[in-house]
Amino acid sequence: MEEINELIEQRIKKLGELRQSGVEPFGSTYSAEDHASELHEKCNTQTKEALETDPVRCSLAGRIVAMRDFGKAAFAHIQDATGKMQVYFKKDKLGDQFPILKKLDIGDIIGLRGKLFRTKTNELTVEVEDFMILTKSLRPLPEKWHGLKDIETRYRQRYVDLIVNPEVRQVFVKKSMIIKGIRDFLEAKGFIEVETPMLQPIPGGATARPFKTHHNALGVDLFLRIAPELYLKRLLVGGYERVYELNRNFRNEGISKKHNPEFTMLEFYIAYRDYHFLMSFTEELIPFIAEKTLGTLHVPYEDHVIDLTPPWPRIPMLDALVQKGVPREILHDSEKAKAWAKENGVAIEKGASLGKILDEIFKEKVEPELIQPTFIIDHPVELSPLAKRKPDNPDLVERFELFITSREIANAFSELHDPLDQKQRFLAQVEAKAQGDEEAHSMDEDFIRALEYGMPPAAGEGIGIDRLVMLLTNSPSIRDVILFPQLKPEL
Repeated sequence: MEEINELIEQRIKKLGELRQSGVEPFGSTYSAEDHASELHEKCNTQTKEALETDPVRCSLAGRIVAMRDFGKAAFAHIQDATGKMQVYFKKDKLGDQFPILKKLDIGDIIGLRGKLFRTKTNELTVEVEDFMILTKSLRPLPEKWHGLKDIETRYRQRYVDLIVNPEVRQVFVKKSMIIKGIRDFLEAKGFIEVETPMLQPIPGGATARPFKTHHNALGVDLFLRIAPELYLKRLLVGGYERVYELNRNFRNEGISKKHNPEFTMLEFYIAYRDYHFLMSFTEELIPFIAEKTLGTLHVPYEDHVIDLTPPWPRIPMLDALVQKGVPREILHDSEKAKAWAKENGVAIEKGASLGKILDEIFKEKVEPELIQPTFIIDHPVELSPLAKRKPDNPDLVERFELFITSREIANAFSELHDPLDQKQRFLAQVEAKAQGDEEAHSMDEDFIRALEYGMPPAAGEGIGIDRLVMLLTNSPSIRDVILFPQLKPEL
């Protein structure tokens, strides 16, 4: 830390010397007409002789990331949003500007103009004819940034991570492409994008613990949304038939490689369809995004190659449990299920219902094995308070979860649109909350009222954008695909 403070003091001294010499170290606008990658592509096949015969002039702006001083000349690499370019400063070319180079440091941002040439090693380089300091960097960039020991610092100081690790920037470029691709796909299918409240009087649309806040002017407590579902379904009542929202959700839960308390979700709803339609729809959507982003349906992820070629297996949840060695006789008996879970090392909360017990067994015994795309369908009704019951088995609902790389990527169901059934399910959730289940759903009387006006049969789905980006960028942690993930305060 002492060494860094000394370097900062040296840079502040240079800043003062620049100002004394009449050079403003924090410049204003600069018209940079070119980018590094474009120049490399444009001149990829041009030889040294061709550039001498027909000079290519350019103007660039970027950050100095390397510099070598040879007395009467200097080489540097500057980095812009697209890549790096070598630049060459020569004393007899720059005249009075040349001494300013002594005041430049790695990390400074400059603008420059010049012409391209190739060095003896054939590297494309800009011979600088004039330059301008745009920003004096007062803090030195780290020399060594890679390695697990720096991982939290990289997340905390993402701005530095983006400077020194260009591959990190590419992850977020791909994330932007993925989100654009989703919009293109849905809008081509006739969906319209909408916005619903982030501040809600009743947290709903999922079973999760919410964040609570207070609105001073209204004098009421509000909650950051855990899902937009109930508002999007109100829009179905209002007459829209295909709606979607790319939304930020907030869930007051643990932080892990798969969970961040603030995350991005796609939710979309379509009238007059069911969960069977959505499975086929999802088998079309995700491969479309993979092809558009990566150009392939075979996606490397850690030690696996994920094959996104549809169709994907569709396995009932209870059958998936049996396939992994869970005795069929415990599937309808909470006491037997609890005893089996205890014998097999699955932690169960006190007072957990049969559905909750089976869900915990599933997470422990089945989920880790779901590497390739797999639909797990037909869940216990108590796990899905907003889903429609199966006509042939009212203890189960028409729901699926899509798992890839042992993670839930999507969750969908045929929507419950019977207001009487919905009210009874809400009441059961209220009772569960009274018994200590902090993630149980609250009663939403206005949503019941909306259903009483009549909502068409519909299907709805949520896709975790951050987890999808993890898959398509081979990122091991959700923090790798969130620009500013939540972290503990610095000590």
